[in-house]
Amino acid sequence: MDDFRSERHEVQEGGRTVITEPGRVIVRDPGGQSFIRHDEDQRFRFGARDIQTQRVGSETRTIVIRPDGSQIITVVGADGQLLRRIRRDQQGREIIIIDNSYRDPRAVGGFYVDLPPPVISIPYDRYIVDADDASPDLIYDTMEAPPVDRLERRYTLDEIRYSPGVRLLMPSIDLNSINFETGSWEIPPDQAAKLQVIADGLNRAIQRNPREVFLIEGHTDAVGNDVDNLSLSDRRAESAAELLTQQYGVPAENLTSQGYGSQYLKEQTDGPSRINRRVTVRRITPLLNGGTASLPPPPPGIAPPR
Repeated sequence: MDDFRSERHEVQEGGRTVITEPGRVIVRDPGGQSFIRHDEDQRFRFGARDIQTQRVGSETRTIVIRPDGSQIITVVGADGQLLRRIRRDQQGREIIIIDNSYRDPRAVGGFYVDLPPPVISIPYDRYIVDADDASPDLIYDTMEAPPVDRLERRYTLDEIRYSPGVRLLMPSIDLNSINFETGSWEIPPDQAAKLQVIADGLNRAIQRNPREVFLIEGHTDAVGNDVDNLSLSDRRAESAAELLTQQYGVPAENLTSQGYGSQYLKEQTDGPSRINRRVTVRRITPLLNGGTASLPPPPPGIAPPR
């Protein structure tokens, strides 16, 4: 982390502290809560044949063209926020994987949603599944599991990323077989093989429903400061997502990643803990579409790249 610390820049914007470092922006609000953002487009560029950018009105569309001719289209608004993520196949057919341009009329305020803890009626070991102890069938079943409580509405990706009460509506899988070294986000080759069963489950779920979206969450132990831990955890989540795509063929566009630093310790200790240096997989598709299979009508057609 030393290189990133030396390149950090801190400014005050509207009462918030904004810290930039290579590849990341960390925001600390006046209440002391912090979150981190990064550009996921970089992950989609792996193996791309061509990458094109279009401006359409106030929107920017980045089109990643793959060797087979299929395209991943990322649409962002004037403020840089993701609006839509789309897969276009070789025949020009489009699947909207994420649609952030739709906002539920019941949504209030920004991207944080204050929800009470969900009512969990399933066994705890089915709600938080330890990958080390789980069978491939249980891992797949968890990747297909419905919300544990009733959904009030559909949520945007940012609402899911930054609202623990929303995320807790979905079961999760702790990859406790992948434990990072202190200060590292690299996954050693001997541990990378342990992701095979996770990748198999993800690919099976995505093959069944090409619109599935899974959140890869990164975590640290409580050693170190909050800024370092947010950066470290976010890079751990991204490393796992990259490995799942590059080594096991999980479609990059069906994954999203987010770091949470030391906010959600599995082992309650202030000291070093390999258990806490981990990643978690959570299906978020029902949260994005309100628990229904249907989505709003697609936006007007997107012009093919020129």
